[in-house]
Amino acid sequence: MTAYRIDLENFEGPFDLLLYLIKKEEMNIYDIPIARITEQYMTYIDTIKILDLNNAGEFLVMAATLMHIKSKMLLPLEKVSIDEEFGTDPRDELVARLLEYKKYKEIASKLKNKEIEQSNLYQCKISQNKNENNEETLFEATLFDLVTAFNQIYKAGTQEKVYEINRIIYRVEEKIDFLLEILIQNNDINLKKLFENCKHKLEIVVTFLALLELIKRKEVIAWQSKLFAEIWISKNKAAEENTAQITAN
Repeated sequence: MTAYRIDLENFEGPFDLLLYLIKKEEMNIYDIPIARITEQYMTYIDTIKILDLNNAGEFLVMAATLMHIKSKMLLPLEKVSIDEEFGTDPRDELVARLLEYKKYKEIASKLKNKEIEQSNLYQCKISQNKNENNEETLFEATLFDLVTAFNQIYKAGTQEKVYEINRIIYRVEEKIDFLLEILIQNNDINLKKLFENCKHKLEIVVTFLALLELIKRKEVIAWQSKLFAEIWISKNKAAEENTAQITAN
């Protein structure tokens, strides 16, 4: 398992995680409660370590930055240099960078949507209800929605004591086949239900890595009925149709 890693660059980075936490915890981006967001952020760092995700260095750098800001804010106000570029509030530089990143991210998202509208190759919104008169718009789950759900599943993992005589080896490739087989039998499935039969926490980790790989390949979609709601997994029908069309041509 240790030889298999998911490349985080295919998903999101530390600024995406901060913006996610700010939105999820309903924080004011101009007045970030640094102690609270640092605690939340470190929870995600712990999960990233469990998953042994590749390219996690940037997340650790941001963790150090948050800790540095937190320590500065504990100092008396007069101890902070008035010559600092972003003023006396240690959060100023972080907030400025977050706002700039958020602006470019929103622009990139608008351009991506334009590209999708033009090419019609990838469908960003999916419908849970096939009835055209009662169509429900759903949201794709982000990496951090998935990590949040994984953290809950991992902590609530099987409490049954497992005594191993022969070492059990879990392989990502085998779990990928397992997940695809489940999705052939079910149009969609609740994320937590995927892990119900996992007998070991290592099996939970490998299954989750397999799911991330399928999402990266765009073979499956993780979606929610609303922001921060329970996550469901479905096969990416748009990708299947596109592949079938290419094969036919």
